[in-house]
Amino acid sequence: MPEVKILIIDDDRAICEYMQTLLESDNFTVKTLNDPTLVEEEVKRGYHLVILDVMMPKLDGMEVLRRIRKIDDDIAVVIFTGFPNLETAVQSMKLNAVDYLKKPFQVDEFREVIHRVMEKKGLLRSPEEQIHRTIGETIRSLRKDKDLTLKQLAKRTGLSVSLLSQIERAESSPSISSLYKIAAALDSKISDLFGNF
Repeated sequence: MPEVKILIIDDDRAICEYMQTLLESDNFTVKTLNDPTLVEEEVKRGYHLVILDVMMPKLDGMEVLRRIRKIDDDIAVVIFTGFPNLETAVQSMKLNAVDYLKKPFQVDEFREVIHRVMEKKGLLRSPEEQIHRTIGETIRSLRKDKDLTLKQLAKRTGLSVSLLSQIERAESSPSISSLYKIAAALDSKISDLFGNF
């Protein structure tokens, strides 16, 4: 899995530390920022998700979100606030925030929001999807190491070019029989096709 980087922006250090501990226990890489005026430089370092408080001194969350959007219009932003209101909810949605949470939040609710955001961004995959991806990438790598085209591999395996292409792109679930034929054609064992999974 790729490293998933999360930035938490809140002037309350205790909340930042709590959320950082929680997210790091779920294997995310987390950085906290207590001074919202430093957001531009920090966002340029590349994050997948920003968790942003609305009410902060120096700069409110909506202005911080505007600044983030000028730098990165794809980064997922979850707004959380102790003072929810319709105006900030509407503003945050117009600025493409992916969710709006009320403080204090339930841990399970928070984890569900993070999971949903990561899935939507393609950063979390089910174990089954990950196995398919690993198999596909391994087959492609082994095939290229042997300077074989999909057409040549199809000839060796008796499988269609279309099926082989779908397996390599993790769009199709290969049968054991297909994996056996592919492994034999690549002078490998079936277990080799699973990479380090």
